[in-house]
Amino acid sequence: MKFARDCRSSESNEVTAQLLFEALPWIKNLTGKTVVIKYGGAAMVDEQLRRDVMSDIVLLKIIGMRPVIVHGGGKAINEALSHYDIPVEFKNGQRVTTPATMDIVREVLGGKVNQELVAALNHHGNLAVGVSGSDAGTLIAEPLDPELGRVGKVTHVNTDYIERLLDSEYIPVIATVAAGEEGGFFNINADTAAGAVAAALHAHKVIFLTDVDGLYKDFSDKDSLISNLTLDEVNEMLYGGEVDKGMIPKLRAAVDALAAGVFRAHIINGTTPHSLLLELLTDAGVGTVIHSTETAYEFDTHPHPLSTFAARLTENLDEVEKLQTV
Repeated sequence: MKFARDCRSSESNEVTAQLLFEALPWIKNLTGKTVVIKYGGAAMVDEQLRRDVMSDIVLLKIIGMRPVIVHGGGKAINEALSHYDIPVEFKNGQRVTTPATMDIVREVLGGKVNQELVAALNHHGNLAVGVSGSDAGTLIAEPLDPELGRVGKVTHVNTDYIERLLDSEYIPVIATVAAGEEGGFFNINADTAAGAVAAALHAHKVIFLTDVDGLYKDFSDKDSLISNLTLDEVNEMLYGGEVDKGMIPKLRAAVDALAAGVFRAHIINGTTPHSLLLELLTDAGVGTVIHSTETAYEFDTHPHPLSTFAARLTENLDEVEKLQTV
């Protein structure tokens, strides 16, 4: 036998109720919407973080969203290349991908990494399907730069297979291997691929999981984290050379997606517990939101009716309690 006084806190109950109430308009807004999630960084390497992120994605699915996961797997690729004594080389932040390296990339991304993610999702039920970008011609690419070998630039996204999986209530998990326009396979940057997939699917949002809290005006100043900005402001930062090198591929992918009609792009820290839920289902969020239009920006940076109502309700209840004690 357990007594309520030993296992329940009235204060925690109030906080939980407030958070659930705050989530309501966001859930309502996102129900039935397609959300593309680029998954990578430490959240992919750490097993507990991976389980937590996959659980959060399942929850998003259960409450009515249509998540699509796009992933890379740089660390796993490096480990496999080391095992086969194949040298690792980068140029301008891109992996030089020889034919031998491309074979390893296909094996690791489409096999080991993809199936681990699918297994973590399917722990909660048969919800996920692993997809190589080359399957059904989902990702088609051409060479990005002859010096990089089999590194590709996405030229076309065939959404038919992905949309069929979504319509059948599955979560597609896409490995960033593309089929070549003239045959063969290409290694695709996961940020770029996520932006292209989001654009082609006309997704409502694209979310980039990374190892930092979001976009900083000045990365050396941790108080300069930007919570909200517009597409035009991002372009100004990119053209003005204000962006840290590691953030450039994400911002360019976000810009391409927003320009193609995606409503919002988010950059969040995948190592923060439940950052996906906090970013998508609370008013404050935890990362950086890039808005496609000024209207979207204004909506997101002003109080929402239900949240305002909840705040006023709490204030009124406090006033009632004070009157009752008089």
